[in-house]
Amino acid sequence: MKLFRHTERFGPPHMRTIRDYGIQICGAVALLSMAVAMMSTPACAQLGAPAGGGGATAQATQLPLSGRTNQGGAAATETPVPGTNASVNTLNPTVQVAGPYSGSANSTAKMAFSGKLSLQEAVQRGLAYNLGAVGLTNTVSQSHAMTRIARSALMPNVGGYLSETVEQTDLKALGLRFNFSVPGVSIPTVVGPFNYFDLRANLTQTVADMTALNNYRAANETLRANQLSAQDARELVVLAVGGAYLQVIAAQARVVAQQSDLEAATRLYNQTKDMFTFGKVAQLDVNRSQVQMLTQQQRLITLRDDVAKLKINLARLVGLPPNADYQISSDVPFETAPAIALDDALKQAFTKRADLQAAQAAVTAAEKARTAAKDEHLPSLAVSGNYGVIGVNPAQSHGTFTAAATLNVPIWNGGRTAGDIEEADATLAQRRAELEDTKMQVESDVRNAFLDLQAAKDQVDLAKKNIELTQETLRQTRERFEAGATTNVEVVQSQESLADANLDYINSVFAHNLAKLSLARAMGRGADSLEMFLKMQ
Repeated sequence: MKLFRHTERFGPPHMRTIRDYGIQICGAVALLSMAVAMMSTPACAQLGAPAGGGGATAQATQLPLSGRTNQGGAAATETPVPGTNASVNTLNPTVQVAGPYSGSANSTAKMAFSGKLSLQEAVQRGLAYNLGAVGLTNTVSQSHAMTRIARSALMPNVGGYLSETVEQTDLKALGLRFNFSVPGVSIPTVVGPFNYFDLRANLTQTVADMTALNNYRAANETLRANQLSAQDARELVVLAVGGAYLQVIAAQARVVAQQSDLEAATRLYNQTKDMFTFGKVAQLDVNRSQVQMLTQQQRLITLRDDVAKLKINLARLVGLPPNADYQISSDVPFETAPAIALDDALKQAFTKRADLQAAQAAVTAAEKARTAAKDEHLPSLAVSGNYGVIGVNPAQSHGTFTAAATLNVPIWNGGRTAGDIEEADATLAQRRAELEDTKMQVESDVRNAFLDLQAAKDQVDLAKKNIELTQETLRQTRERFEAGATTNVEVVQSQESLADANLDYINSVFAHNLAKLSLARAMGRGADSLEMFLKMQ
């Protein structure tokens, strides 16, 4: 309902303007003189637009039900698995990358690649070209544009136009019929053609509209939430790229260890053949040692294949060509984690985790959107006006302007406002629930990382001791075999035990480094303190 509208139109003293069917007809008060004036002075015919603005009150902009923007992500897990008699390993460290974080844009077009990839360079490329980070950066740009659009409803809108019109009018078609005659005067039924031009500037300005204002506030909070989500995406990229890089390091270490195992098996096979030649061992011992050698060859082939696949996966994360034709140049040996108390880690996480801050901003945005919906009941005030010149030509033109103020009072809109409030309530409830879940997720991440870190450290210590014991056992069994006191069964078993112990150590170091990386992400410090948690060589 337009409760109040005040309009003033001003022109030269000799002109009085009325607007009907877009035509302003001036200078005549009687029907006959109007028709004569239209025939004789077409320059008096004026066409202009009324002042704009003063429309209905703005409607609340509804937000998506969920405030979470990340699709997929990265997670490091260390799943307990049953041990065996030959292995003390009880953790199975893995890095899971899903959604857009598993892909990237091409980085070699803008960042030259030497063929050697360090951990720092891998993280740098991932932050710039991984689709998880790229997608959230574009989401921030889109959200910034939506904020500007929401703000435009509160800002002045200025426009203008220039028009030139040639017109001919059928008076009968307009309902004008003359049932009288004037001696000596011929009243035409068709007027024109006549022409006029109009040069005009328009201004509209919202003075008070609480719904539009809170729509803008909600858009600002959504922008902030997306900016924080983009910051959290960087943390996830560091976890994904760093974890994938550590996987490649561990896989290459397994290949090196396996090559050593193959060389040991080959030496045992050659030694057994020589001893068989001199009749010191049976053919069964030769066959057994050969089977052991072939088994080690098969394992080496599988591990090399695994390295190539992991390098291809890493290349996909950082924007390199999807092949294994590059070298890993960084090594991350075992290093004790920084001394951080659990309570301090939790405090830092609740303060710095960007995803938690983004969830809080999403709740605030939903609160502003709900307020915007409730404010649809309130009146709104707008002003508008235009100024321009109109006439037959620039030399025969007159200045005219219009000023208007409109107060809109919503009375009944068919239940639209109640529906908007109900929808906004559902969105707010969902985002509050997501905020509580994010808080618990943050604490869970920190506690899990601490548990994995301690377990991995203990595992490294056990693996070191196990290597020392299995090496001593292997040395003794070789001496017994060379002395003819036993068959090569014990040697083969000792070699297998040493191989398992080496793999346990490699897995333990990988698990420990991955736990440190997970702790950095859990505390919200992965992107800016990578070197603090991982000592690189």
